[in-house]
Amino acid sequence: MASATSLGGHPPPDWSGIPKPEDDGVCDHLNGMDFTSISIPSTSGDSVDLSKLQGLNILFIYPRSGAPGENVPAEWDAIPGARGCTPQACSFRDASKDFAEQGVSKIFGCSTQDTAYQRELKDRVHLPYELLSDEKLELAKALKLPTHEWQGKTLIKRMALVIENGRIEKVWYPVFPPDQSAAQVLEWLKGGRK
Repeated sequence: MASATSLGGHPPPDWSGIPKPEDDGVCDHLNGMDFTSISIPSTSGDSVDLSKLQGLNILFIYPRSGAPGENVPAEWDAIPGARGCTPQACSFRDASKDFAEQGVSKIFGCSTQDTAYQRELKDRVHLPYELLSDEKLELAKALKLPTHEWQGKTLIKRMALVIENGRIEKVWYPVFPPDQSAAQVLEWLKGGRK
């Protein structure tokens, strides 16, 4: 199990007290879809157009990560699938070498938080991959991604996608528990993509 240190100071959640999200079918249209050409700001300082990336790439999307010292309110935990953004990001961090061994070119995380906020998370939890900011919701709108509102902000619901040569090959939605997201994607890759 992840420690509070490896999760950027946040204690690992007890998933038994978090409501499990249900598959409402809102991501069914994504499997086999060509990725829309959109340039998204990255923590590298460059923009990334996922439709133009060659090879096998992973994109995981999370609602939002908590800030250092932020107390996560009970209302957040009550939203099915909302809790667990940092554990999900850390699951991909911890499995990054395994993904490379499976032929994955790049891993990206994405939320609607701004790039400066994401840079802080990337540094705090030592992420070896870049985070993308869909702060303007361009990606969410273009792909018709599921969202929810939280404190006046639109957040994208948690999912993971395998993108190969600009085409979405596989979608995991909903993702639960979030800290198993990378393991679920790796299992599919190791199992011959079935």
